[in-house]
Amino acid sequence: MIRATLRNLATGPIAVQMRRFVVVGALTAGIQLALLWLFDNVAGLNYLLAATIAIEITIILSYVLNNAWTFRASQNTGLSEYFGGLLKTNLVRGTAWPIQIGVLYALVEWGGMIALVANVPAILISGLYRFVLDWQWTWG
Repeated sequence: MIRATLRNLATGPIAVQMRRFVVVGALTAGIQLALLWLFDNVAGLNYLLAATIAIEITIILSYVLNNAWTFRASQNTGLSEYFGGLLKTNLVRGTAWPIQIGVLYALVEWGGMIALVANVPAILISGLYRFVLDWQWTWG
């Protein structure tokens, strides 16, 4: 499944969705970084707690944007379908959370990076995983 997905990214039937997913992801990643900075540097929260809160806020925002634009052909529209999709994407992204937080932790604690910088590769590493599961399950 992952191999076929990677092969179809450039020209396959999911290429447009993947590009839209990347645009939404870039936007929400920027928001997540701003929230991480705010919660960590301004509010003084531990960077892992700050990242967790920022991730959940952007999970909800990502769902709203992806449902309206990226996956509009299979959009969740009714109230129960919409909230069911939100629950599904939370489960998908909840399973990606340990990947992102684990990479963040490793880069901060063992790599000596600041949390804001370390969160960028953490987002990217978990991004493809999130796309495949959202595409197949949340809007599949």
